[in-house]
Amino acid sequence: MSINKNSRIYVAGHNGLVGSAIVRRLKFNNYKNILTVDRKYLDLSDQKKVYHFLRKNKPKAIIIAAARVGGIVANNKYRADFINENLIIQSNLIHGAFLNKIKNLIFLGSSCVYPKNCKQPIKEDYLLNGSLEYTNEPYAIAKIAGIKMCENYNLQYKTNYKSLMPTNTYGPDDNYNIETSHFFPAIIKKVYEAKIKNKKTITLWGTGKAKRELIYVDDLADACIFFMLKKTKETLINIGSGKDFTIRQYANFIMRSLNLNIKIKFDKSKPDGTPRKLLDISLSKKYGWFPKISLKEGFFRTYKSFVSSINRE
Repeated sequence: MSINKNSRIYVAGHNGLVGSAIVRRLKFNNYKNILTVDRKYLDLSDQKKVYHFLRKNKPKAIIIAAARVGGIVANNKYRADFINENLIIQSNLIHGAFLNKIKNLIFLGSSCVYPKNCKQPIKEDYLLNGSLEYTNEPYAIAKIAGIKMCENYNLQYKTNYKSLMPTNTYGPDDNYNIETSHFFPAIIKKVYEAKIKNKKTITLWGTGKAKRELIYVDDLADACIFFMLKKTKETLINIGSGKDFTIRQYANFIMRSLNLNIKIKFDKSKPDGTPRKLLDISLSKKYGWFPKISLKEGFFRTYKSFVSSINRE
């Protein structure tokens, strides 16, 4: 029986940026039986508990948005935690799905699984063709293990497990902690604080020349549901916007959007990370999925959500 609007769909990590967007999108698409569970009731690092939860609830599909994530600082500082926690969580869910005969699963990775000095735009078959960016290597290796688990369970057990590799994701409910956030929310927070405190400058990490691609989180959520319903030959599929800009350009775009004139300084003693990460999204387009939300629209939705969360504090 294929997945329909009454099928039980388990979203792991439903409180995070991506997970909460997937739940919103499923509800918007009239899915009636969305399964979520808070961390205090189900520890995803506990293999036995995950297995029993899946056996009891028997979802028709699982979307794994649960992961330990962060920007350059967090990835580099908590290297052991990033590899350990991600390996355990994804392994428990993927193997638990198999043991409970759950055939449909979406595993979410990250564009950092690809080699640091990759040919651009990055095709899916560039995976494991070179060295990874050192600062996020433990996280990337965990995610590569998840991709290969899905691929090999499909080959051996004829499951329908897919790995979607999104580019940098942003949107409402993002993490704005300067130490653990990704670059875009970090810039938003720094610009907002400069505006509130009437500061004339902000300082950003690196040279400002590194290029990044962004995808609005609702587009990624839409891709998860689209590919949950699709039979694909490939296990690994890139999800992105198909456009990238430098960190400097993103900072200037935010200033222009908010009619601000704040000087940007770059701390060149800090790392840039990977020089460029632009995904080739021709495979997802071939299957009929396209991103729909522009950077301008996505930014204003995100900024509005950020400001209202600050005002609630």
